[in-house]
Amino acid sequence: MSVLLRALTISLLLPLASPLAAAPVTSHALTLRGAPALPAGFSHFDYVNPDAPKGGRLRLDGLGTFDSLNQFINKGIPADGLSRIYDTLTTSSEDEPMTRYGLLAKSIEHDPDDASWVIYRLRPEARFSDGRPVRARDVVFSFDIIRSQGAPAYKAYFADVASVEALDPLTVRFRFRGKDNHELPMIVGELPILPEHYWRKRDFTRGGLDIPVGSGPYVIGSLEPGRRISYRRNPEYWGRDLAVNRGQYNFDEVSYVFYRDSGVAFEGFKAGQFDLRQENKAKTWATEYRFPAVRDGRVVLLEQQHQNPSPMQGFAFNLRRQPLDDRRVREALSQAFDFEWANRALFYGAYRRTHSYFDNSELAARGEPAAAERRLLEPWRKQLPAAVFGPAVMAPVSRGDGYDRDNLLRAQAMLKAAGWHYRDGALRNAAGQAMQLEMLLVQPEFERIVQPLKRNLARLGIRLDIRILDAAQYIERLRQFDFDLTVTGVPASLSPGNELWGYFGSQAADSPGSGNLMGLKSPVVDALIGQITRARTREELVTEVRALDRVLRAEWLMIPQFHIPTYRIARWDRFGLPERPPRHGTGIDAWWWDAARAARLERRSRAAADDGAADTAPASGEPR
Repeated sequence: MSVLLRALTISLLLPLASPLAAAPVTSHALTLRGAPALPAGFSHFDYVNPDAPKGGRLRLDGLGTFDSLNQFINKGIPADGLSRIYDTLTTSSEDEPMTRYGLLAKSIEHDPDDASWVIYRLRPEARFSDGRPVRARDVVFSFDIIRSQGAPAYKAYFADVASVEALDPLTVRFRFRGKDNHELPMIVGELPILPEHYWRKRDFTRGGLDIPVGSGPYVIGSLEPGRRISYRRNPEYWGRDLAVNRGQYNFDEVSYVFYRDSGVAFEGFKAGQFDLRQENKAKTWATEYRFPAVRDGRVVLLEQQHQNPSPMQGFAFNLRRQPLDDRRVREALSQAFDFEWANRALFYGAYRRTHSYFDNSELAARGEPAAAERRLLEPWRKQLPAAVFGPAVMAPVSRGDGYDRDNLLRAQAMLKAAGWHYRDGALRNAAGQAMQLEMLLVQPEFERIVQPLKRNLARLGIRLDIRILDAAQYIERLRQFDFDLTVTGVPASLSPGNELWGYFGSQAADSPGSGNLMGLKSPVVDALIGQITRARTREELVTEVRALDRVLRAEWLMIPQFHIPTYRIARWDRFGLPERPPRHGTGIDAWWWDAARAARLERRSRAAADDGAADTAPASGEPR
C-alpha cells in the first residue's frame, strides 16, 4: 500500500472511531505513552532527599567565554547556567524522560485522541523574580517573541503550533496544525516563560549583559564578563515548596568560572577552584586522577551508570560542500578512522564504538530490517542506498595497528568509483583538483584524536588541515555552516520526536544556527520523522525510529566515534548525595552542601598544605 493510500485509508476510518474516542482529561502531568509514574499529589521525585538542607555553594566550570545573558537568540555567546533563572510550564523527572509534570502550570487539559490542542492552567501564586505575577499573557508573549525573534531553530521547533491564546488571566490554549503529533502538547510545556513587562520595551535581539527578570529558583547574583557568573538562590522563590522542586536547588549559590580549554580547567579543578568535574577524556580519567587530593580521599571519583541512549558523536561532514556531497566519498573517508587502535592507544580501552544514532537502546537498528521496517522503507527504495535494505550499516572495524591496509584499500576503491584518482602526489578529480579538507575544532585536546585520521587520509592522497579556533569564532562559523568537518554530537532520546526536525529535517539544513550541521536534505528522512512524531504506541515508535536509523547510517553523515554508558564524575568531598541517582541524569540539582564534610575537607586541605602537598583545595580561588 502506498504512503498516500495508507493515509487516506486511516482518515476514512477516523469518523467511525470517534464515538469511542476518549473525552478530554485534566491532569497534573503529560506523558507521551502510558501513564505518569507519579500520581497527583505525590510529595517529591524518588531520586531526591526531600529533607536536604539548604545552604552552601556549588562551583562549576565553563569553557571559553560568554558575552550575553540572552540564551534564546542567535547572537553572542550565552553564559552557562541561564536555565536556572527561568521556570517553564512543566518540568521533567530525571527518572522519566518522556513525562512532564506541572510547574508553572497547576493542571493540564488535553484529549488523548486529539492532539490538536492543549490547555495549561497556571498556578495563581506563580511570580517572577521582581514579584510580579506570571499570567497567561506572559506565556503568549514568550511564545511569540521566541519564535519570531529567537534563534532560527525555535521557528522550526514550533513550526506546527498554529496559535497561542490567553483564555483568561490564568489559562492559555495552544492549537496545533495537526492532531496526530502527541509530543507537541509536551513540547510547548518546555517553553521558558519570560515577563512581558520586562521585555516589551527592550530589544530582544540585542543580547548583552543586562540582568534579566526570571521566575526560576535562582537569580543572577554577580558576574565578571567572560570570566565568571554566579546564581543566587532566590529566598522568595514562589515554587520552593512544590513537589517537583522539593529536595532540589539546595545551594545558596551556584557559580561558573570559565577556562580557555578543558586542560586548563582540569588544573583549576586540581587546585580547588571549582567543586565538580564531569570527565569526558578516557586518558585523563585513567592516568591523571592520581593527584594528592584523590589519593587521600578529599576528591571522590564516581562512575555513575545511566540508562540513556548514547548520542551519536563523530566527525560530521558538511554535505553542502563538494566533494562531501557525495555519499561514496563520505563512506570512503570513514574507513580512515581506526577506532580499535585509538581505543587501545589513546583511550585505555574505555570506550565502545558507536554505530547507531540511538546506541545503547532498543531503538538502534540491528541486522536485517524487520517486516514492519521494510513496509515503511519500501515506497522509497529508488531514493535510498541499497545498504538500507540489508544488514544495518556498521562502522568499519580494523586490526587496531594504526594502519589498517584493508580498510584503506576499500576506501581507495570507493574513491575511484566516485571519480578520484591518485596522481602527482595527491588524490585528484577529473579536473585535476586535489582533495583538501579542513577539520574545525574548538578543543585543542581533540587534536590527538584527529592526527591519526589525518595520517591515514594522507596515505590516500588527501590533505586534512586542522584548524583550532577560540569559542566565539568556532560558534559563529558553525552557525554559518562554514566548515568541512567538525566534531559534534547529536543527542539521543528514549522517545525521539519533534527534535529530529532540528537535527535532520530539510528545512533546518538552510537555517543558520540549526542543529542540522551536516546539511542533510532528504524527503525520505522528512517523511520518517513525520511518522515518528505521530506514533501512538511504543511498538510503532521503535519500528519507525529503527527505520530512520538505517537511513541515517547508510548516508554516512558522520564518522562515528565512541561512547560509554556511565558518567565519570570527580567531586571535592563537601556534598551530600541522595541514596540513589536518577536513571536518566546526573541528579546534581539534588545534591546539597554538607557542612560537616565541608569543614572536615577544609581542615584536611590546610593540613595537606602545611605538609607541602600539591593540589590542595582552598576555600576559593581564581582561574590561573
